Parts: sequence; C-alpha cells; structure tokens
Amino acid sequence: MRNKLVGGIGAGLLLLIVLTAVFAPVLAPFDPSAVSAAPLLQPGGGHLLGTNDIGQDIFSELLHGARSSLLVGGLSAAISLTLALVVGMLSGWFAGTWLDRLLMKLTAFFLTLPFIPAVIVLAAFSGAGTAGMAVILGVLSWPETARVLRAQTIQIRARDYLQSIRAMGAGDWYILTRHVLRELLPLVLYRAVLRVKSGILMESSMSFLGLGNPLVKSWGSMIFYAQSRNALITGAWVWWVIPPGLCICLVCLALMMISYSLEGGGEEGSA
Repeated sequence: MRNKLVGGIGAGLLLLIVLTAVFAPVLAPFDPSAVSAAPLLQPGGGHLLGTNDIGQDIFSELLHGARSSLLVGGLSAAISLTLALVVGMLSGWFAGTWLDRLLMKLTAFFLTLPFIPAVIVLAAFSGAGTAGMAVILGVLSWPETARVLRAQTIQIRARDYLQSIRAMGAGDWYILTRHVLRELLPLVLYRAVLRVKSGILMESSMSFLGLGNPLVKSWGSMIFYAQSRNALITGAWVWWVIPPGLCICLVCLALMMISYSLEGGGEEGSA
C-alpha cells in the first residue's frame, strides 16, 4: 500500500512537470530567447524569477528548458530500452546458438566502453543537439539492461506453459511478442524509469559542461550560462541557479518515487 502511495505521488508530480513542459508556450509570459527587461533584474515586477545577464526572463527559460531536458530523458530511455529488449530477448530465447554468441560479444564490446568519457567525446565532436544527445545516451546505455533481460528470458523460456505453446506449433516471433514480452514488462518499466532519470541527469551535466546545443534552452544550459557569467559571485545565483537545479531535483525525485513503487516487480523480474 505504501509503495502505491509513493508511486502515485511521484506520478502526479511527474505529470505536473510534463504538462508544464507541454504547455510552456502558453504558460511562459515571455519569449525565452527575447530580451524582455533590464539585465539581472531581481524577481518581481512582472518577472517571477527575474532576468539573466542579457535581460531574458528566467521563468520563461525554465518552462521551455523542461521540454529539452524531458525530451532527452524520454528519448534516450526509449532508444536504450528498445535496443536492450531486442538484444536481450533474442539472445535469451536463442541461448547457446551463434546468434546468442554474436549478440553477447556485441554487448560485451559496448560494456567495455567507458560510458561518461565516451558520451563527452561523442557529444564534443559531433556537436549533437537535443535529439543527437538522446541518441548518444541511448546507444551507449543499453548493454547492462540487455544482459538482465537475457537472463530473465532464459528463465521464462523454460516455463511449462511456453513449452506447451511451442509444442502446439506456435512460432518464435509469436511467443516472444505475445508472451515473453508481457512477462518482461514489469522489469522493462522499472528500468525505463531509471533510464529516464539518468538521461535527464546526463543531459544536464553535458549542458553544464558546455557540450549541449547553446541555442536550445534546457535546465543544464541555464546553469552553464549562470556559472560562466559569474552569477555565483554577483548574487544572481539565487534566482538564476536555484530554480533549474531545483527542477532537476524534483523530476529525479518523482522518477525515483515511481521506481520505488515498481521496485518489487523489477527485483522479481531480475531475480
């Protein structure tokens, strides 16, 4: 019961953040890229969170920045989980065959890549934008989940009811899509929530390092510009740094609460 309550609160908080991002063009009082007031204006006077060093409304930046941060988190999770599902299910279902050995060698190769340095190098040399950053994070983050799904698929394959279905003439594709995928769904949802959280944190980190798209508003880029333009020593950090940092914490908190409610299914699936 407690797990469901925590998960419900997390889902409600996440839904509120997502709706805010979706309706950002309507809710934002100003164009986030336009100069709307004097530089470094303190909160008040029509500017809820003040302005940055060139006079852009920080509240409007915050609302539009949610779109980029959530997009990277969601898209990277979708790419990562799709790759992990395909590799994990096929490798586990055809365990011991040449296909299994090939897929596991591919997985081992990606596991040997140092994740954070690889992301930094690819982001720096590719000049990746929002979608590009999501692709980089998704392509580099699937191997661990794939191995977990492979182990679970091997356990599912041995169940009696699946053996009966195979004996009745059901093909591999039918069993994988209609039965195995359904059995893996709780574990996939659990991993997806964690992957979204990691994607948002990585996007914020990359943007803070200046490796994001400078023309796209995101929570990480807001903190990057605040730091690079000395907000921490001018007092502007109070309304320039804290709001995007707090938003990152809130969305991660919401996702962790959801993952806590799914943890029972995720742990059972990975046992």
